[in-house]
Amino acid sequence: MPAPGNPHESRDGFVLVDKPDGWTSHDVVGRMRRLAGTRRVGHAGTLDPMATGVLVLGVNRATKLLTYVVGTPKSYAATIRLGQATVTDDAEGEIVAAVGTDGVTEAAVRAGVAALTGAIEQVPSAVSAIKVNGQRAYKRVRDGEEVTLAARPVTVSRFTVERLHATEADGVPVLDVDVEVDCSSGTYVRALARDLGAALGVGGHLTRLRRLAVGPFRIEDAATLDQLEADRALDGTLRLIDAGAAAAAVLPSRTVGAAEVTELAHGRRLGPGPVPGTVAARTEDGRLAAVVQDDGRSARPALVLVDPDPAAPKDDGSTNGPRISPESGPR
Repeated sequence: MPAPGNPHESRDGFVLVDKPDGWTSHDVVGRMRRLAGTRRVGHAGTLDPMATGVLVLGVNRATKLLTYVVGTPKSYAATIRLGQATVTDDAEGEIVAAVGTDGVTEAAVRAGVAALTGAIEQVPSAVSAIKVNGQRAYKRVRDGEEVTLAARPVTVSRFTVERLHATEADGVPVLDVDVEVDCSSGTYVRALARDLGAALGVGGHLTRLRRLAVGPFRIEDAATLDQLEADRALDGTLRLIDAGAAAAAVLPSRTVGAAEVTELAHGRRLGPGPVPGTVAARTEDGRLAAVVQDDGRSARPALVLVDPDPAAPKDDGSTNGPRISPESGPR
């Protein structure tokens, strides 16, 4: 296993980006590739261009850890505009109905929100990235097709109204509702806006969406692209949650000794650990050796981050990238 401080080992980890408005998630990945000096960058769940907030990026071998982040719960702050419906269920789409909100009361809004809280069946937006017969739904909509997606079970564990503000848009009275949402992976907040408007009989769409958390990774720990760029220019470092801390944030952990690290480096099984399931195998100093699948009888390595020959670390795909400034992990 590479010694502590080895530049190849230390450059595997997560970067938490506060995605700016108007950028696609792919745009952010492209910027990070330049900042990190490697093409091996991926993200753990797309944010729409109009959305801001936490985007979890994996760098180098830590991209393989992203699969354990994708399914974690999410938290959002959003604004729903009642009284208008759009083709995309958000502010980027053409308005298809504008009936206003005359007669809509705060009590009715809160009751509608309560009805969309808990375990529900949700029909995703027609312009989602879900594939229909091998093609993205949004591509079919843009090509003029009428797309209806099947409902799927999701859980909205918290859906709270923070503020209501009556205003006017395009000559009709509308009601902007600031909300916060905690939900399972796969939940579409813009579909919540659509369904709330439909339940009230006035239509609704999303005008603001900010992701506050992805599992344990929170907006307070994220940096803007400008902040990351400034760090890079100042001293050549990159804010990184090292792979060991990143894995421990989303998976149970077990500690492995030097002999077990050698076994993992060669792809061999270990004896069972204290916790079954998918487990982060970490060294005593907290570095990630592997992710193992423990069935109670043995622990099979599913992802190995150590090398059989410590003197020859794996190629991390870097091209004169920055020095990494490891962090202790998310709060």
